[in-house]
Amino acid sequence: MYSISQLFIYPIKSLGGIKLSAAQLTDRGFQYDRRWMLVDANNSFLTQREYPVMSLLQTAIENNELIIYHKNDSTDKVAVPLHPLPKQTSKVKVWADECDALYVSDTADEWLSKKLAMPCRLVYMPDTEKRKVDVQYAQNNEITAFSDGYPLLMIGQASLDDLNSRLAEPLPMNRFRPNIVFTGGEPYDEDIMEHVVVNEIDLYGVKLCSRCTVTTIDQVNALKTKEPLKTFAQYRSMDNKVYFGQNILFKQKGTMQVGDAIKLIKTKPRVLAVS
Repeated sequence: MYSISQLFIYPIKSLGGIKLSAAQLTDRGFQYDRRWMLVDANNSFLTQREYPVMSLLQTAIENNELIIYHKNDSTDKVAVPLHPLPKQTSKVKVWADECDALYVSDTADEWLSKKLAMPCRLVYMPDTEKRKVDVQYAQNNEITAFSDGYPLLMIGQASLDDLNSRLAEPLPMNRFRPNIVFTGGEPYDEDIMEHVVVNEIDLYGVKLCSRCTVTTIDQVNALKTKEPLKTFAQYRSMDNKVYFGQNILFKQKGTMQVGDAIKLIKTKPRVLAVS
């Protein structure tokens, strides 16, 4: 039997996430997940891939505000509204997509630029922006926020446990930035989950998640190593990429809670052998 063991959102793309006991599913993923993003002077997105120091900034939601603070000093912080007032939109780039976004706060921009030692601005995706997922995998014109490409990512705890059994030093789940973590079953069972149901919400596993150098960045100190990509290359490699986790699309809105059962409806063939 599968059940949800952890739920996460990452309000600002590539900054620290928030662990939840319950998450509200909206039209583009969990509420507040990756609705904000940092951009450079050319309005192009910034991530830990190029700037590992971003991992040292944490987020929290308090009193209808999004709080951003430094992991080494929770008093060193800045706050922005959870629901920014409508303003004139600007075009921003995230991968190959160009999206409408709102500039959020000059004060936040100044604070973030100082902490990251580079000029940057915080932007927000308004409800009017409908960024579609890859048409090759879409089932019903699904949309997402500023995620890399899909509204949800799911990983089994057994899969992380199996990876850690192969590593000299175990890694925490925060290296992989999932939205849903589940217990039960065997390692990499998420690979074959084509259709599951949680609280009458239909979820569909549409694409294995290819992993990048963000997984090699320690989320506590921003230091980069070769793991887990070096180990993944030995047993989770396909087409010159490595994979860990399943990208998820869904039909209905609703609420998921830690402890909810995950009912397996339909499986699909494995494309990566379990060894």
